[in-house]
Amino acid sequence: MADYDVFNGDADGICALLQLRFAEPRDAQLVTGIKRDIALLNRVYPAADDRITVLDISLDKNREGLNRALDVGAQVFYVDHHFAGSVPASSALKSMINEAPDVCTSVLINHYLRGAFREWAVVGTFGDNLKHTAKSLLKNLNFSDKQATLLENLGIYINYNGYGASVEELHFAPDELYRMLSQYRSPFDFVADNSANFQKLEQGYHQDIEAAQSTVALIENDRAAAFVLPEEPWARRVSGVYSNQLANDNPDRGHAVLTVKANGNYLVSVRAPLNNKYGAAALCMQFPSGGGREAAAGINDLPVDKLAYFLDQFKKAFGS
Repeated sequence: MADYDVFNGDADGICALLQLRFAEPRDAQLVTGIKRDIALLNRVYPAADDRITVLDISLDKNREGLNRALDVGAQVFYVDHHFAGSVPASSALKSMINEAPDVCTSVLINHYLRGAFREWAVVGTFGDNLKHTAKSLLKNLNFSDKQATLLENLGIYINYNGYGASVEELHFAPDELYRMLSQYRSPFDFVADNSANFQKLEQGYHQDIEAAQSTVALIENDRAAAFVLPEEPWARRVSGVYSNQLANDNPDRGHAVLTVKANGNYLVSVRAPLNNKYGAAALCMQFPSGGGREAAAGINDLPVDKLAYFLDQFKKAFGS
């Protein structure tokens, strides 16, 4: 019997798995990748009675791998908050899927474990830019404002680390970062004991954010704004967290950050207004490589000749 842990390489996926494996240790094969690499279960070819845990990747995008696993008799535990579509009916599948805009996988695992490792749930939730939800998790933990800010920053930095065109562009491979963090049941202990790696993430984040903030808006008004970043590694790394920062700074506005790809097309990150977290998934799913959730979604390969159409649909989606 083999075990597989299949998880998104962003803060939410990593922190969800940290909580689960602290509570239920398992020597599993790690299957992960860059943030945008979400068809991860489709890579797994299990045998009967293998156990597969899937965290923070869309069931709809992994249907082929899920059906294959169930057909051979593997046991699957699937936890996610992205668009799922129809969920297969099988006694071998245990699923916890909630597509509500204020929920992420770290929150679902926190509930499943009755708050056993809530600090890491807070980190993952901040990383997914669910500030209100993260602050609700902080209640009764008696942390100072400085401690709460540290958890928020760590979540942002872990999330930032997941973005890039390849693992080689990241500061740490997601499986490497997971293993590093898994040595610490408290995120505060990681920061104290691993200050060099924490600072590597922190410095990289601030350098890339500063570069992004110098870009000029493609469109910008009270309801919607879109920015284009160049075909550079720093731009690919920062695209998601820059989208989050824009959303936080302008909560009534929808945002799109488009990053030029080597093939001339665009990688797109979309954020619905924080004060009305709907519309991002429907917008992005109009395009073949698009997907996500109501509050935050993306397109992996927007053809350059579809840019004008995308911008038109983007403005319509958010009332501009």
